[in-house]
Amino acid sequence: MRMSRLFSQTLREAPAEAEVASHKLLLRAGFIRPLAAGIFSYLPLARRTLTKIETIVRQEMDAIGGQEITMPVVQPADLWKETGRWQAIGAEMGRFQDRGGRDMALAMTHEEVVGDLVRKEIRSYRQLPALLYHIQTKWRDEPRPRAGLIRVREFTMKDSYSLDADWDGLDAQYQAHYEAYFRIFSRCGLPVMAVQSGTGMMGGREAHEFVYLTPVGEDSILVCDGCGYAANREVARFRKPELPHEVPLPLAKVATPGATTIEALASFLEIPAAKTAKAVFMVATIVEDGADVQRFVLVIVRGDMDLNEAKLSRALGAKALRPALADEILAVGAVPGYGSAIGVRGALVAVDDAVLVSPNLVSGANEAGYHLLNVNYGRDYTAQMVTDLAAARAGDACPDCGAPLRVVRGVEVGNIFKLGTRYSDALGCVYLDRDGRSRPVIMGSYGIGIGRLLACIAEAHHDEHGLRWPISVAPYAVHLVMLNDAAGGPQAVADRLYAELQAGGVEALLDDRDDRPGVKFNDADLIGLPLRVTVSKRSLENGSVELKRRDGAEVWTAPVSDAAAAVQRALAALWAEHDGRAAALRAEHHNRLDSTVPL
Repeated sequence: MRMSRLFSQTLREAPAEAEVASHKLLLRAGFIRPLAAGIFSYLPLARRTLTKIETIVRQEMDAIGGQEITMPVVQPADLWKETGRWQAIGAEMGRFQDRGGRDMALAMTHEEVVGDLVRKEIRSYRQLPALLYHIQTKWRDEPRPRAGLIRVREFTMKDSYSLDADWDGLDAQYQAHYEAYFRIFSRCGLPVMAVQSGTGMMGGREAHEFVYLTPVGEDSILVCDGCGYAANREVARFRKPELPHEVPLPLAKVATPGATTIEALASFLEIPAAKTAKAVFMVATIVEDGADVQRFVLVIVRGDMDLNEAKLSRALGAKALRPALADEILAVGAVPGYGSAIGVRGALVAVDDAVLVSPNLVSGANEAGYHLLNVNYGRDYTAQMVTDLAAARAGDACPDCGAPLRVVRGVEVGNIFKLGTRYSDALGCVYLDRDGRSRPVIMGSYGIGIGRLLACIAEAHHDEHGLRWPISVAPYAVHLVMLNDAAGGPQAVADRLYAELQAGGVEALLDDRDDRPGVKFNDADLIGLPLRVTVSKRSLENGSVELKRRDGAEVWTAPVSDAAAAVQRALAALWAEHDGRAAALRAEHHNRLDSTVPL
């Protein structure tokens, strides 16, 4: 491709709204252009890189037995109503009616469509196992799109769906995807780690995320350097400090004027925060009989811990969760700042499991200015739900080995879910086993965000001058820079070399524009192709061309007669180095599931 014909242009400055490096550089280098919040056009350079990413994905999916299909972006709501997700998913789903007044949805994911295919196509155990995948446009109406391609509303995803006769088959396909994902990301030049995650709106019994660690990420990951435990904060467990055993003491009310926080209460009574019980008031939206119902939830966690709202939402099966208002708190008989579960009415009480083994805690008396001493779960109050509701923090003890956890930030670029029979049961996806008995198909779901992966590669591979694409996904391998002069010598040589490279299968971008050398070199650095080849009057006076790798400072020359072969040798070296790094990334993770526990 000649840059004089390329449908994009570089920008000297990024728009003010671009905050992270990938967003700035992809805009400035002419890869993407915004249309609306969270909606982008991908220009030719980006499209070429996306195609290479998709090719890698297809190769690895095919290698584990995947069959590519294409499923509709527009889906009838009836399918989503059968699984209950039409009601359970909030405003992020794109809903509309067709001209016949029928409810329709824009695809967020395709479990329902796969389920419909399965119940129509699968009849016998002989048709299992199977693995279907597609690379498809999705829509999710994110309330706060940010960071360019990292959080968007319209996006492209590879989603695959495994179909098995039993749970052992699902385990095998889950493991196969886990290993394939590390191969995909390493081939794209992106280091990732696998962490335990929540199943979210997908449902099922187990899930992992593949996370690129970066300060611009939205996800907080708890990591143990002692044993390798890693989990998204939404599901991270930790070893909760136990309190000494005590005989339950009688309740006693004590005046605590102004002690409306745990810190103030502990200071006033001169006790550790761990000897207090924290009341958190929430309102959950829960789907009951197909309708949204607001439920007041009173959560009790120990005072030295914080509520993890994601854990609470998952335990409740809540569609949405928000803090309760003061009048809502008073309506159940509680008092803000002095609340507890004792004496409340009409509230769903949820208690963190650490509270059960923490005797004689100080809790609110539900009376302004007063708390209760020696509150014990079971004797003084009970709950409808007791589970792990506390948020893991940096420094907390690893649940597996006890070493301190640390917090890192990252971007989720892939996920895998063990769906089990969640959708098979809802949609009637069954098969006949060897004995003629009807069995549910066991399903798994696996996703990779293609555009987000593009952005993360840009985050991982850039410097102060611009992008630095890995050879495996660079839009072109070579940036051929022609520096014009009146005699026209460089143009003839550059045109001939460009033709030789194309004939040899080398993808080259020829900068044939009538611009200053500084502009061309700056654009070459900004676009970030792996190898730059410069043809100039000065180099031709020495009978040579100049070569420079984007990831290095060295400039070397090659005779004009050997230029095409020299480019091939340089590219071969780049590929060898890339393949070595990819192998090292895969070896680091040993291609196995680490720290796996049922969620």
